Amino acid sequence: MFFIFGIQSGQKELNYNELVICEHCGSYGRYQVFMTYMCLSLFFIPVLKWGKRYYVKMSCCSALYELNYETGRQIARGESVEIKSSDLKLAREGNRLNPRWDSEETMTKRCGNCGYVTKEDFEYCPKCGQRF
Repeated sequence: MFFIFGIQSGQKELNYNELVICEHCGSYGRYQVFMTYMCLSLFFIPVLKWGKRYYVKMSCCSALYELNYETGRQIARGESVEIKSSDLKLAREGNRLNPRWDSEETMTKRCGNCGYVTKEDFEYCPKCGQRF
């Protein structure tokens, strides 16, 4: 008799929607809450999950925070919970560069012919075709 089993890590995005001002970059962003876990599968069917950890990723600068375990469990159960700054522990800093605050020369290209502004690294203007 063969038993096919395996251990793998998994990630599940949780349904949470709150608009906040990011403490890391200062712009508006949303909390993107997700759970990571380890899972034992038997015949490709998840049987046991352990090592659950909850994280919050900011949509504005991609800063990553570890979320308090109890708060994360409440969100996973679908309860209405407000995430406080005391529930978050910085796990990875995000990109502090914010196009509204940095100089245009470092963040964007402006066409000298038509004035089109882009963040992409184009060689030619997509609007008028002139070389940047």
